[in-house]
Amino acid sequence: MSGFTITVAQQKGGSGKTTLAVNLAVEFSRRGHSVAVLDTDPQGSLGRWFMTRRAAMNGEAGLDFATASAWGVSYELEKLLKHNEIVIVDTPPKVDSDLRPALRASDLVVVPVAVSQVDVWATESVLEMAQRERRKTLLVLNRAAPRARLTADIAGRIRELESPAAETVLNSRVIYAEVLGEGQGVVEKAARGPAAVEIRKLCNEIADILNS
Repeated sequence: MSGFTITVAQQKGGSGKTTLAVNLAVEFSRRGHSVAVLDTDPQGSLGRWFMTRRAAMNGEAGLDFATASAWGVSYELEKLLKHNEIVIVDTPPKVDSDLRPALRASDLVVVPVAVSQVDVWATESVLEMAQRERRKTLLVLNRAAPRARLTADIAGRIRELESPAAETVLNSRVIYAEVLGEGQGVVEKAARGPAAVEIRKLCNEIADILNS
């Protein structure tokens, strides 16, 4: 598995893009892949996570990191892919022409969908843009409450959208927020915990798509 770009994109803020990008990066790195993260969101949350991680690990984050404006994505990706097998791109919470360069360069666009109808509506425009660029997409139900009726309802609705949906569901867990502020991934903080199990299963699905 090498030379792949995974872009995490969603129009609606609060969908968990950065948290998802971070945890995918950490898990793929733990599997022995060289991994870089590219932050194209002006809020810079991914960059703050990386610097926190770097400080906690005495300068050895175990990942490469870069930032880029929307139109600098292709240039930064070209540099990162020379030295890394996988690059994960975090994008701003919007869908416009600024997102197109990241989508165009992607082997897979992962779209987190939080449990609300508003998030489902927001997802449609992301899929439309990705489809215009002829990119593979994968919907991921995120921040779910396992036994809530709304979760089942939204899960059914995203299966109706024109994109494959991951079998893995990421549930609403405090640990996802905790690790973001600590520069970690859930597979590092609690390797046998349910959140780590979710992330490993999701990475298996993503690897299968990329290798197919």
